[in-house]
Amino acid sequence: MTPAQQPDGYLAMPPTGSGNPVLVLHAWWGLNDTIRAVCDRLADAGFVAFAPDLYHGQVTDDIAEAERLSQTLFDNLDRPRAEVAAAASFLAQRTGQPDAPLAVIGFSLGAFFALDFSVSDPEHVRSVVVFYGTRPGLDFSNARAAYLGHFAEEDQFEAQEDIDALEEALKRAGRPVTFYRYSGTGHWFFEPERPDAFNEAAAQLAWERTLEFLRQPANE
Repeated sequence: MTPAQQPDGYLAMPPTGSGNPVLVLHAWWGLNDTIRAVCDRLADAGFVAFAPDLYHGQVTDDIAEAERLSQTLFDNLDRPRAEVAAAASFLAQRTGQPDAPLAVIGFSLGAFFALDFSVSDPEHVRSVVVFYGTRPGLDFSNARAAYLGHFAEEDQFEAQEDIDALEEALKRAGRPVTFYRYSGTGHWFFEPERPDAFNEAAAQLAWERTLEFLRQPANE
């Protein structure tokens, strides 16, 4: 099989040179230092991590600009969906396991696409981790993944009813699901680049829970 060309994005390899694949989907800021650090930390933990750049070089820390950039994805959903699928295919080939199920981690905007991908390609997604993001109205009846969610106690960008609806939809579909809510936190609590929101204790706990979840045997 001809090796797939690496899409725009950031690849982090573990010291051993091999490991289980994890796809990391960035928030509406773009592929920033926070997302690169997540990939590096995953590699240090023994995973092969790849974060596709859905903005193709554009990064911002301004909310209005982030809204504009994210809207360009929603204006043509076929393009980011295809790019997520291509990134997953590249990652699977890069690990030498082209047919192996993979894990997907999505942050806010990325959570939307992580959940979406777990339904559009259920055979290849074994586990999904979402940070303060949902995907309203999705039918999970064909999904095969286990789901882990990290949500803020007070979140002006993610309505509690949407979080509850997602949790109920996953349970209704018979999917393994665990959602955590972190007291004293708001949206972006995991991201050091948002000092107004970053909560170190909650971020560390969420990270430990994420690694434990990713290390579990593949869901059947």
